[in-house]
Amino acid sequence: MIRVMLADDQVLVRAGFSALLDAQEDVEVCGEAPDGEQAVALVREQRPDVVLMDIRMPVLDGLEATRRITGDPDLAGVKVVMLTTFELDEYVFEAIRAGASGFLVKDTEPEELVRAVRAVVEGDALLSPGVTRRLISEFAARSKEPAAAAALDELTEREREVMALVGMGLSNEEIARRLVVSPLTAKTHVSRTMVKLGVRDRAQLVVQAYESGLVRPGWLG
Repeated sequence: MIRVMLADDQVLVRAGFSALLDAQEDVEVCGEAPDGEQAVALVREQRPDVVLMDIRMPVLDGLEATRRITGDPDLAGVKVVMLTTFELDEYVFEAIRAGASGFLVKDTEPEELVRAVRAVVEGDALLSPGVTRRLISEFAARSKEPAAAAALDELTEREREVMALVGMGLSNEEIARRLVVSPLTAKTHVSRTMVKLGVRDRAQLVVQAYESGLVRPGWLG
């Protein structure tokens, strides 16, 4: 059973998401919070698998709430997905850097929301279909100058290659085709790379790819 928590100051949004998710046989809504402060407290109490977190909330916004959750070692298994009204909300970039596993627009199709919750539990980054490369490109344009790539020294040449392809927005299936390997092999390379770098999920691997200089703005074509 996938346990999901909802954090949004709009009662109707929480009610709609809750009804949709609770209708799924493998999903359970374990709590709701109207602001970021209550969201953090509830996450520590309930330890959900996924938190759907609104970016703009009173008392404590979703960005700071995400930092507190992802920065707590005791909550390492909790995935945070940001909810936003716009596909390229200016805060999405900071949210991903803060540890969010991705984002969804609030008017996403019901089946996409359910698919997204299941996907993030599997370790996939949630970057809405159709805007993945645009989001990554925008993130890259806003990112700081690459830091020293010492952290990449532990990676094999193939793992660096895979990390670069992840940073360019390719899925496991696309990576497999590019490298002429099976999707399972591609997924294994991605997983090993994340373990070696100590990143939470695929979204953080994208951030590392840019901040290390392995992928640079303008490479997406």
